[in-house]
Amino acid sequence: MEKKNGHTMTNSVSTDEILEKNGKKKKSCKDKLMRFLNRNMLVIMTVSGVLVGVGLGMMVRNMNLTRAQMTYFAFPGEMLLRMLKMIILPLVVCSLISGAASLDTRSLGKLGGIAVSYFLVTTLIASGIGVSLAFIIKPGVGAGALNTNNLGLESVNTNKETTDSFLDLARNLFPANLVAAAFRSYATDYKMVAVGNDTNGTILYQKVPVGTEPDGMNILGLVLFAMVFGVALRKLGEEGEELIRFFNAFNEATMVLVSWIMWYVPFGIMFLVGSKIVEMEDVVLLVTSLGKYIFASVLGHIIHGGVVLPLIYFGFTRKNPFSFLSGLITPFTTAFATCSR
Repeated sequence: MEKKNGHTMTNSVSTDEILEKNGKKKKSCKDKLMRFLNRNMLVIMTVSGVLVGVGLGMMVRNMNLTRAQMTYFAFPGEMLLRMLKMIILPLVVCSLISGAASLDTRSLGKLGGIAVSYFLVTTLIASGIGVSLAFIIKPGVGAGALNTNNLGLESVNTNKETTDSFLDLARNLFPANLVAAAFRSYATDYKMVAVGNDTNGTILYQKVPVGTEPDGMNILGLVLFAMVFGVALRKLGEEGEELIRFFNAFNEATMVLVSWIMWYVPFGIMFLVGSKIVEMEDVVLLVTSLGKYIFASVLGHIIHGGVVLPLIYFGFTRKNPFSFLSGLITPFTTAFATCSR
């Protein structure tokens, strides 16, 4: 009996230990799940907003809304875009000034050279991937049925000369007015000017480039100015410390505003995506005609962002690149969902 009792006690103890271990495992799994949800709640809500927006847009399309009603329906999404555009200027300028001012000026040239080389190499790789996929998939085949007016898409002017494109890039790097650069950029347009008559009396015209200032932030000029200004503050030494602290505090306050705006993103994206679907005349024609293009674009992004860049990161750091990329899910999701304009 004692042995039996001994066995019974041993079995009961082992059973208690097993139950306790199972309870701990369940608790640990629950804790991990809660931590995952807390860490990625914004991403989950944003993706859900996109999916709900697609369904909402498909339902509202059948209601035959007027133009005015479409405008009201798109209002929450418009507010999201306005918030994001509002925060771009202080976020970019203050963060770049703070970052440039915190760098050692002696190593700035080396870091700049590495950054430029990295962007050039990765851009060439991305271009090669894009050209290769274009030859393999041929995304333009089947897109002849598209009509930008019927689909509600903006037409693109492709008459710009390559030389003028590079000159406009240089002009935008050095804006004539920093205040105007916050809401206008420089772009070359053309006008036909009469230069005389030929032997038959026909008037001869010549295409002359003229400068225009379309609406849109000149982000290149602001970025260059902010970086150079931050380096200049660093060069001042103690005299520039107070201004550096001011921009550091400004940057921290801007990041708080960004965190507040991000919680509006799922709701705004739902109406942003839904309104764009409602505005399209023929969604089926768009998807079928651009199916190869969409597939090629997504595949190219997966190859470049999911294979090439992680391999470069691993080659230089010997660290897991996907643990680093997991921290970028929120900005990636927001950028993907708001890139419709």
